[in-house]
Amino acid sequence: MKVVHVITRLILGGAQENTLITCRLLAQRGHDVTLITGPALGPEGELFEQTKGAGYKVIVLDRLRRAINPLYDVPSYFAIKKLLRELQPDVVHTHSAKAGILGRFAGHALKGKWAKGRPAVVHTIHGLAFHPYQSNLLNKFYIAIEKATARRTDCFISVADAMTQQALAAGIGRPQQYVTAYSAIEEGDFLEPISHERRVEFRRKYGIAEDAVVLVTIARLFELKGHDYIIESAKELAKRFANCVWLFVGDGNLSDTYKKQVRDLGLPERIRFAGLLPPGEIPLAIQACDILVHCSLREGLARALPQAMLCGRPAVSFDVDGAREVVNDNTGRLIEAKSVEQLIEACAELIEDEELRRRLGEKGRESVKEKFSPETMVDRIEEVYSKLVGGRF
Repeated sequence: MKVVHVITRLILGGAQENTLITCRLLAQRGHDVTLITGPALGPEGELFEQTKGAGYKVIVLDRLRRAINPLYDVPSYFAIKKLLRELQPDVVHTHSAKAGILGRFAGHALKGKWAKGRPAVVHTIHGLAFHPYQSNLLNKFYIAIEKATARRTDCFISVADAMTQQALAAGIGRPQQYVTAYSAIEEGDFLEPISHERRVEFRRKYGIAEDAVVLVTIARLFELKGHDYIIESAKELAKRFANCVWLFVGDGNLSDTYKKQVRDLGLPERIRFAGLLPPGEIPLAIQACDILVHCSLREGLARALPQAMLCGRPAVSFDVDGAREVVNDNTGRLIEAKSVEQLIEACAELIEDEELRRRLGEKGRESVKEKFSPETMVDRIEEVYSKLVGGRF
């Protein structure tokens, strides 16, 4: 089967890692796969190195950018359409908001351009462009576009049931268009325990004591990612526990803001900034710590949550979007969004109880191993492709 994937940019992020795993495994299973993407601009890092030697083709469109700009978007649409006409795929599979709209419109517009008709059009919902933290007018704009694009979509693949529920509640598509395939994680390095020496070495690199209880957050230093709430909770927790340290892994446009806030609060010895780490070092970062804290206000289903569980670490998360599909009383603590008080109490409970952390970590690992494996996700995606292609061509 010939498949074209379209994604806006290959930065370090869950949607991008998901897409690369999908492309690689589909290529290994004998499919002819092409990835169309834009340049990886910004401070979030890039993943182009992972595409080398992976068995599929990569085409970069310079004008395919994240921000809405007709001067870029219109040429990108016609460039994608031209490429699809040349490639003649059986399936066009899009990811991310911008590429999802342009790619699906382009794929659907190719009806009758070759003997087998237009390609099947699939879109993975990693997250939704509309949310409560922006203006109603902007939300209405995004929902209207998504409704129009849904009419050009044969199937939606959601990374969490919550994404399906929210999309349908907004009137986007029909229930029979949706399936869920949890976003795959390359599990090997997360499941393989690190040595005591590597744990100590990693901590020493960031000035963290060997016996400290470390709360790690893996997220871009960006709006709505929730670092504000973690810093606020640290003000109280640092007074109650002399041996706890926070580690922020990631970079973004709020990096300097948060570093200044930490200095002003007198917490630079308690809150460390690791900066951007390559994907291969994330398992080490999690295993060198004790608790994952994730306070983002909007996610599809944050990959950091199952990643922590694969490492045998409990997770504390705001109850947003798909978080409750992995975080519960057996695997961590799910708390009300924006509640610093609940965040403090959940973290305090885990900081002071090592046995509880171990027990939750073990339960968490068992709960996500199969659900988030690459094979499970790609099996589901292949089922979707086969059903669409077999039923339409």
